[in-house]
Amino acid sequence: MLPLLSHQQTLEPVYLAYLDALEQSEYSGDIDKRYSARLVQATDNSVYQFLPQAVLYPKNQQDIQIALTLAATDAFRSVTFSARGGGTGTNGQSLTHGLILDVSRYMNRVLEVNAEQGWVRVEAGVVKDALNDALRPHGFFFSPDLSTSNRATIGGMINTDASGAGSLVYGKTSDHVLALRSVLIDGSVLDTQPLDAGLLCNLDNVSDNPLGQKLISAVAAVCREKRTQIENQFPKLNRFLTGYDLKHVWNDNLTQFDLSRILTGSEGTLAVITEAKLNLTPLPTERAMVNIKYDSFQSALRHAPSLVAARATVVETVDSKVLNLAREDIVWHSVSDLIQEVPGKVIDGLNMVEFAGDTVEVEQKLASLEAVLTEQISKGECGVLGYQVTQDKPSIEKIYGMRKKAVGLLGATKGRRKPIAFAEDTAVPPEKLADYIMEFRAVLDGHNLQYGMFGHVDAGVLHVRPALDMCDVEDEKLLRVISDQVAALTLKYGGLMWGEHGKGVRGEYGPSVFGDELYGVLQDIKGLFDPDNRLNPGKLVAPKHTGALYYDIDSAKRGKFDRQIPIEVRDAFPDVMNCNGNGLCFNYSSYSPMCPSFKVTGDRVQSPKGRAGLMREWLRLLEAEGVDVNALAKAKPLGLLQRVQNTLNAQRDYDYSHEVMESLKGCLACKACSGQCPVKVDVPKFRAQFFNIYYQRYLRPAKDYLVAGIEDSLPLMAAAPRLTNFAAQNPLSQWVIKKAIGYVDAPALSVPTLKQRLDGHASRGYDLAALQAIPEEARSQFVLVVQDPFNSFYDSGLVLRFIQLIEKLGLKPVLLPYKPNGKPTHIKGFLDKFAKTAQSSADFLNQVHKLGMPMVGIDPALVLCYRDEYREVLGANRGHFEVKLANEWLLNVIKDLPAKAPQDKQYTWFSHCTESTAKPNTANEWTKIFAHFGAKLTAVNLGCCGMAGTYGHEAENLERSKALFEMSWQQTLAKIEQPQVLVSGYSCRTQVKRFAGYKPKHPLEALLELANI
Repeated sequence: MLPLLSHQQTLEPVYLAYLDALEQSEYSGDIDKRYSARLVQATDNSVYQFLPQAVLYPKNQQDIQIALTLAATDAFRSVTFSARGGGTGTNGQSLTHGLILDVSRYMNRVLEVNAEQGWVRVEAGVVKDALNDALRPHGFFFSPDLSTSNRATIGGMINTDASGAGSLVYGKTSDHVLALRSVLIDGSVLDTQPLDAGLLCNLDNVSDNPLGQKLISAVAAVCREKRTQIENQFPKLNRFLTGYDLKHVWNDNLTQFDLSRILTGSEGTLAVITEAKLNLTPLPTERAMVNIKYDSFQSALRHAPSLVAARATVVETVDSKVLNLAREDIVWHSVSDLIQEVPGKVIDGLNMVEFAGDTVEVEQKLASLEAVLTEQISKGECGVLGYQVTQDKPSIEKIYGMRKKAVGLLGATKGRRKPIAFAEDTAVPPEKLADYIMEFRAVLDGHNLQYGMFGHVDAGVLHVRPALDMCDVEDEKLLRVISDQVAALTLKYGGLMWGEHGKGVRGEYGPSVFGDELYGVLQDIKGLFDPDNRLNPGKLVAPKHTGALYYDIDSAKRGKFDRQIPIEVRDAFPDVMNCNGNGLCFNYSSYSPMCPSFKVTGDRVQSPKGRAGLMREWLRLLEAEGVDVNALAKAKPLGLLQRVQNTLNAQRDYDYSHEVMESLKGCLACKACSGQCPVKVDVPKFRAQFFNIYYQRYLRPAKDYLVAGIEDSLPLMAAAPRLTNFAAQNPLSQWVIKKAIGYVDAPALSVPTLKQRLDGHASRGYDLAALQAIPEEARSQFVLVVQDPFNSFYDSGLVLRFIQLIEKLGLKPVLLPYKPNGKPTHIKGFLDKFAKTAQSSADFLNQVHKLGMPMVGIDPALVLCYRDEYREVLGANRGHFEVKLANEWLLNVIKDLPAKAPQDKQYTWFSHCTESTAKPNTANEWTKIFAHFGAKLTAVNLGCCGMAGTYGHEAENLERSKALFEMSWQQTLAKIEQPQVLVSGYSCRTQVKRFAGYKPKHPLEALLELANI
């Protein structure tokens, strides 16, 4: 039986008192004490896991001031804070056991753009790519680049002094900070910007903040006094070592002081940054990329200095492991033409070289490099196998998209050992990089470890992720050994262990880099800003006399908790365990399909990463209770009366399972995560597993039975469609259904029905024996149409027109008998029923498959269910039947048909989420098909429409369903004439009809019109 689960992680009394007092104050932001919210913020993109006391979401700077001012009172001086943005840190940068100050939910505005002077003012929670969206119309961009740019915030970039591709040209974040506004530990506000040295004599003219004046005076004095030691001790690198930038607070001739340089890279240990004024870079007029292919990764590394000498803007590299993982990912369809294989050769290394600037400059640099590469290939030099050039901006962005996904792709490595971040951002002088990497590889090879490598060879930064199993105690010990070895190795080469991603828990290596004297200065500065060590304590440095750092390499890791889950349970929930926290599901863009529930709520609990984390804890708690989850999944539900009692007591009795349910029921089951996530986390899969177990203890809502039974009920309802529609569509019935079942806007059955439309048609009257009697050579002329519940019963006209299109193409359609697909039952977690339905349908389709005639389905979600969920549930019993999508089938058919002359017909195709993520080349296929029919098809990239099967029909989801539609679909549809709109998903067409007021065509209907011209 599923027991009540309690986590035992109650809030400490001082934090409870503090949060109660904060709720009674003028604080206007959100305060989230839910265990689920705390768990989601307990991890980032690192191996560490620190459970915070609660999460604060301030709505403005005043909220942060109120929070810190309250905490400055004697009663709450033990309360600690850590500011957080995108949560993409790779070394626990923002993790804490105190309070999280998450500025990403509300403090994410672009406040002012001054194109004339080339600067922008933003709040700290703005996502980097969102900022560039706002700057693009002005002809500028914020140039420091990083692989997590679609979810990393400007505040996080400032706090880690982030940089990435092109940093030799574009610099680091600190090179672009003109001014900062921060809230200090006492709740006061400090504005910082460059100051002439003369102003330091009278700080009243600089700031009216007494603490601010003290900080400016003290830091200016100590950094000037220690100037010589700083110059001698700090590594001479393009990248800065976070915590704290003593070197650059003064300019070279000591005439200008800027306290912002201390805050930039301080990882939230000195103040909470709320606003930034940043300088901007003009967008280049011309860009070109050269993808250079090598016989080995070592060849790519050793060739890089000559590419930097060619004055490239960017030189990025990836090894064969990353390339091979990319080939297996959804991203590869977009770049395969840009990184073609070299006949007879194996590509084991790739350098991506970009030139950006004015047209003449780029063309000259490109021509020069091409000449050199051509000669090197002809002479067999430098391991260069070949190269490809692209000057198409979208293609260049696709290449960067593949490179940016490298971090996540490594998480898709097979086996229990996964490449992880802990020594992944080392930096050495670029000219020493190849030799350094050879020694680095020797260290890893000495431990018999696999690893992946990629990075910014132009800046001497290479991301190396050794594969370890954090559930294995010995591997956790090995992490410490390797970490120490790498720290020593980087020092040997005059480099840094933390060259790009911040220091985080690696502060223990600070003294060996800075030396005792300067490390003492860092401690003094921390003590000036935060004497009680309450801002992100345990990171970088601690004030003197407060003890050792709270955190180090050996601090609590996720593996400590994960290993409490038995191996057989981990194997039964691979998607739950494999999430590596890369956070791609936090993509800010409403035009990205992943993840709609997070986009519409702004709640990280409602994200794939959040759901995976909650499920891991659920599995751990069950094991702690001695419950065998695998056995539980096969158990029968409790009796009805017991489930009624448990449900009635749900408000009284805490059960952690309710928090997991709250997260999972918000999922739209669109499956965008299973395609878009680099490690292929499939939330709908483990969501169904959880539902199946949860409802053994509690009552299911009535709407679940409605959804699960719809496929079986439709043939009966379609026997009297007008009566059914009258009974279900009148206002009184709709009110009753909404109040009693929680279902709204149910579509009407088709009238006439499909059976009536095809009465007497040759496609009706399926007869297996008759089909088997058809000679083998004639069977290619037949097409078997696989019915689905939605199109056959709610949009029968589409099925008719598909059959007419088949006939127009000179083929013979056969409508197969209707068989339930089972998708609705799987979504709602009726796994036993789904397995029976799936086996029945699979048996039938396998029998038909033997005919050798193509089987084609119309709705993408249902067709893809045959491929995915059927294979997952049935395994080998699924058989080998294949149901093609309409576009897949047509792509083969048109090979034997003459192309039609170009016509003045244009269409715009809107894809289904499941389709676009599972089959990313679908847009290209439809475009090719329409071109063959003489028409032009344009595909638009959008987020979720908000319907997602039956999600949008559930009353509790209605508001979110509408909000999702408005995010990207509504405004895009408004720009296109209705007859040109084509939508392949049934649920998407239903949503358009509901909120846009018209029913768009399916691509098949447009093709029939074209065929009849």
